[in-house]
Amino acid sequence: MTGTATRSWWGWGTTDRALDDDECATLGALLPGLPDRPRAVPDLADVALPPSRVSAPTSLPVSTSPADRAAHTYGKAYRDVVRALAGDLSGAPDLVALPRGEADVADLLEWAGSAGVVVVPFGGGSSVVGGVEYRGDRPWLSMDLTALDRVLEVDPVSRAARIQGGALGPVLEEQLRPHGLTLRHFPQSFEFSTLGGWLATRAGGHYATLHTHIDDLVESLRVVTPAGVSESWRLPGSGAGPSPDRLFLGSEGTLGVITEAWMRLQDRPRWKASASVTFADVSAAFEAVRAIAQAGLHPANCRLLDPGEAALAGASAGESVLVLGVESAAHPVASRLAELTDLAREHGGVVAEAGGGTDAAADAWRSTFLRMPYVRDGMARMSAIVETFETACTWDRLAELYATVRDEVGAAVTAVTGAPGLLNCRLTHVYPDGAAPYFTVLAAGRPGSEVAMWDDVKAAASEVLGRLQATITHHHAVGRDHRPGYDRQRPEPFALALRATKGALDPAGILNPGVLLDAAPDHAL
Repeated sequence: MTGTATRSWWGWGTTDRALDDDECATLGALLPGLPDRPRAVPDLADVALPPSRVSAPTSLPVSTSPADRAAHTYGKAYRDVVRALAGDLSGAPDLVALPRGEADVADLLEWAGSAGVVVVPFGGGSSVVGGVEYRGDRPWLSMDLTALDRVLEVDPVSRAARIQGGALGPVLEEQLRPHGLTLRHFPQSFEFSTLGGWLATRAGGHYATLHTHIDDLVESLRVVTPAGVSESWRLPGSGAGPSPDRLFLGSEGTLGVITEAWMRLQDRPRWKASASVTFADVSAAFEAVRAIAQAGLHPANCRLLDPGEAALAGASAGESVLVLGVESAAHPVASRLAELTDLAREHGGVVAEAGGGTDAAADAWRSTFLRMPYVRDGMARMSAIVETFETACTWDRLAELYATVRDEVGAAVTAVTGAPGLLNCRLTHVYPDGAAPYFTVLAAGRPGSEVAMWDDVKAAASEVLGRLQATITHHHAVGRDHRPGYDRQRPEPFALALRATKGALDPAGILNPGVLLDAAPDHAL
């Protein structure tokens, strides 16, 4: 639930914001080859769920209700939405656990280990990489942590807070607001994702420079593992050996359950300003963004939309658009925004004149950004393929990566669907040494074959990224969908150490098997 709105069991967000049938049909008419009307959303009462294969002691907080099991079957990737729309809940969890505190988490892990039941931690369920489903044969339990949602302690002197891992973004920020503080981590899934989920997936937030990942905001972690509780000291920094926090950041529920974290906070911003800049040439736009990233001005937003992405957002027609934003809690920001736009002009950019104190292109992009997951679901009902993949690379390889992906993945889209489709790109995060390109694919699918078609396109994209030594994921985690690319990216000695760590902390192999590591047939590693 979000406020009084009902969460969708099959798609993104809340049911009141989903597109209706006519809106779906209107959007579908823009892409040749789609049906005239959308497929119906299944009535959950008519969807067959497999019988639960296991029962837990009555002392444990678990549910076997169809609504809970359906809502915890998948994450929110395109392929998840398509499978749910088809009424395929064959992989539903046998149980959904609803722990009320850390003691419940420990008790659930102890029971699951003795019973041979797989445990998949579940925060907001917004995974788009197969991170919260289980694809094996063992009985499994989805552990929903959203009842652990409190800010337990605030340290205003050090500007930090101790927060439970199940706190959804809005719940967390509402509790920090009276203190004049903010975590300042706003991924697109902010409304429907949790602190523990951000930490377990090393999530990237909305802000484009400086502290872009949740890693940068961690002071210490408390993690419940089958081998015991790990709690690191609160420190601003430490050179004492490998970091225990880094062990669990990005572990995706395979090593333990993150129940609490001390997080670094910031004062809430008082001054904000934004501007948009258009570029006739995308190469010049890349150079402008690199200059900005290397200037040390740290804009909060520095998002470059290529011509296709800008047109899709209604921000431009035929030109690339750079959306810039700055903010501060300490001083006005107009002069910093002026420095940023001056740099953009030096590289051929044309700065839009704000009308009435607002920037039309920036406003159009922001509106599209927040609405896009609902549009994705509406197009999925029309059998369109609407999905994304993202990466990061150094500046010296960006132009080649952009061109190669456009050519080769674009060719794969045509080969798979029989038509060119759309392949757009935006830079979501920028660093002094590189950028994070985020690609959107939009094409006509064949009813009943959408998942297989997308998997073929995604395989082509993953092959290109691996060949160019660009990361398989910048801020969406590994899950099950990115495993082949992750196996290729990580050094083998590190994989060896990770397997040993998994065996030590989770000897029964119950925690999220198939994510990051394979479980052996006997469930040992």
